[in-house]
Amino acid sequence: MKILVTGSNGLLGQKIIYGLLGDPLCLLPDDVRKKIKGEVQIIAAAKGENRVHRKDGYIYESLDITSKTEVENIFSKHQPNVVINTAAMTNVDACETKREECWAANVTAMQYICDTLEKLPSPAGEGLGVRLIHLSTDFVFDGMKGSEYVETDQPNPLHYYALSKLEGEKIVMASKLKWAILRTIIVYGIVDGNTRSNLVLWVKNNLEKKQRINVINDQFRAPTLSEDLAQACIMAAMKGAEGIYHVSGEKTYNILELANRIADFWKLDKSFINPISSVELNQPAKRPPYTGFIIEKAKRELDYNPRSFAEGLKIMDEQIKRYL
Repeated sequence: MKILVTGSNGLLGQKIIYGLLGDPLCLLPDDVRKKIKGEVQIIAAAKGENRVHRKDGYIYESLDITSKTEVENIFSKHQPNVVINTAAMTNVDACETKREECWAANVTAMQYICDTLEKLPSPAGEGLGVRLIHLSTDFVFDGMKGSEYVETDQPNPLHYYALSKLEGEKIVMASKLKWAILRTIIVYGIVDGNTRSNLVLWVKNNLEKKQRINVINDQFRAPTLSEDLAQACIMAAMKGAEGIYHVSGEKTYNILELANRIADFWKLDKSFINPISSVELNQPAKRPPYTGFIIEKAKRELDYNPRSFAEGLKIMDEQIKRYL
């Protein structure tokens, strides 16, 4: 069985590679871990050079998913059973101002991926056809429900990034592939080389430098530990999951509360946190006010069991001390 992970230089992509290689922080059942070790060949693919510190146990390919030729060449070369697509343009405000670039990465690239996978021969063994696990976002919703979303709720994107991700979902769903779409919320964690930021690191790093930060006080999210999301992606691949899954942290927080919890955990000065409303911040892309998830389907079908935000911060702290 061959699993190809696109976007392997990103936070989630790296965690999936490490999870497939046996990282104990990626909480896989023992039988799944043994099966991966004995039967799975791992192909990591990302734009440019490999930035994952560990270089053994998998094949690395440079891949720009916005290039139809590169997608066709790499997929045809390896003929994967499963593609886990984590590659995307995810900077929400940049997507609003660089719309052509956003569409190329999040929509056109999905057409290239689906078209190419449809043409590959169906892999032999265990009745598996070519399968696509695709990552999407809570931002496909407008946040006006006022409570956590389930998979069957109707999307209504508020900005261009969300629109592009929803269009990518539609391409996947319209394909002839076996597919699963995993929507998630605010992914946080430590990436090799500390080259990528996220909400936790942004708050921590700025407060350590005693720099004042504006933090939204009227938006609510359910933050997701990257190792937990990686576990869900791998389980979706190994269990042959199909359909849409909501995968996030279990609890929804005000973003201002998250910033305060981060400050408290690392004993940083909260006086540098400036609460601000969405209207006052006036970001280029309008964010939905409330986007928590009901994650019962992922728990039931993917054995998903996310750690609390406090546990996630502790894991990050240990990784920072060990690796950075």
